[in-house]
Amino acid sequence: MTRIAVLGARGRMGTASVRAIEATSDMSVVAEIDIDDDLQGVVDNNAEIALVFTPPKVAREHVRWCIERGVHVVVGTSGFDEAAVDEIRASVAGHGDVNVFVIPNLSIAGVLVTRFAEQAAPHFESVEIIEMHHPEKVDAPSGTALRTAELMAQARAKAGCTPSPDATELDPHGARGGRIEGIGVHAVRVRGFMSSQEVLLGVASELLTLRYDSVNREALMPGVLASLRAVPTLAGVTVGLDAVLGLD
Repeated sequence: MTRIAVLGARGRMGTASVRAIEATSDMSVVAEIDIDDDLQGVVDNNAEIALVFTPPKVAREHVRWCIERGVHVVVGTSGFDEAAVDEIRASVAGHGDVNVFVIPNLSIAGVLVTRFAEQAAPHFESVEIIEMHHPEKVDAPSGTALRTAELMAQARAKAGCTPSPDATELDPHGARGGRIEGIGVHAVRVRGFMSSQEVLLGVASELLTLRYDSVNREALMPGVLASLRAVPTLAGVTVGLDAVLGLD
């Protein structure tokens, strides 16, 4: 049995993950760590892997703490951008026996939409992203939107694409949203959504819309379990669930 510590265990994703792990025959939860709990419980209970769902502001510190103590890490916390991943790589460099798997999106459908968007991005003049989540989500844009925008921007740059056209000159209220590496990104927070994303791609003659919707957190559990099973075999730092879905 692989021994798992869940950090952020009493949050929405942590709670669902604990249930999913305990329902398996090859993994068990040996430590449930949440706010005000001592991280030492990870080591005291001989956890082999830490699953991190703590808030973004403390998650980076928790990841470093686990790396320094030789514990593999799966990062489920949203919002780890390239700078955060670079910090993790620097930490892992001194601990060659530790692997970290950063998962911007634990939804298999979400990962596929990101991959399709990356492939399609160079073929369209205009590209934008709309992500929709519940109002308790503390970060914007979502980790999925951030990752999607980064990959689309890289694909477009490689293909020599020009920026998406936009004649907007007056936007005092920020209605045009944010920009990530030149990609327009809009974050919606509305009760009733769990996790959704649309990628809009267009030329003068046609439009392509890519969308996924996760309606509950159980939809993300196959991604959680696949990540936990894979991380001991993934050398160093790996980003994206697609690494274990046979998409590369």
